[in-house]
Amino acid sequence: MSIPDKIAAAKKIDELLRAVVTHGGLHLKYRITVDPPLAEERDWERPEILVQLSGPDSTLLLERGGELLRALELVALEMLRLPGNEHEKVCFDCMNHRALRLEELRIAAGVSAARVRETGMPYEFAAMSSRERRIVHLELTGAAGVRTMSEGSGDHRQLVIYPISPNKK
Repeated sequence: MSIPDKIAAAKKIDELLRAVVTHGGLHLKYRITVDPPLAEERDWERPEILVQLSGPDSTLLLERGGELLRALELVALEMLRLPGNEHEKVCFDCMNHRALRLEELRIAAGVSAARVRETGMPYEFAAMSSRERRIVHLELTGAAGVRTMSEGSGDHRQLVIYPISPNKK
């Protein structure tokens, strides 16, 4: 599914960010793009609304692994009342943080899968968001000798890479 009225949704996000930036005393600018062009084919997300933030207070958004950036995105998602399986429809980014995190996750997935194949022992990632777990799952889909599973619940949900014995698929 898609967002029924993307322009109205973008206007709501604009109102939210205007209030947060103004009343929060933040030195930030933002650009909201509806149906943004994607530089590459992405299986893990195809945002219908992209919000790019920048400015002197960008570092505040990116501290602690982008916690404030993710919080703003979550508030916007809740305000738009998007169900959990539609959360990839709205994407917030700052200083190319998402692309850098994606590359970090891809590298970690490959290195961890190699470690699991070599040692035969499962590898547990630290707790991460559903979007990040999905990226690792997709990165390792079809990878030889390993399988992935999400385990745990809530904020403690993590991804685990398990070895597959040569006889099992």
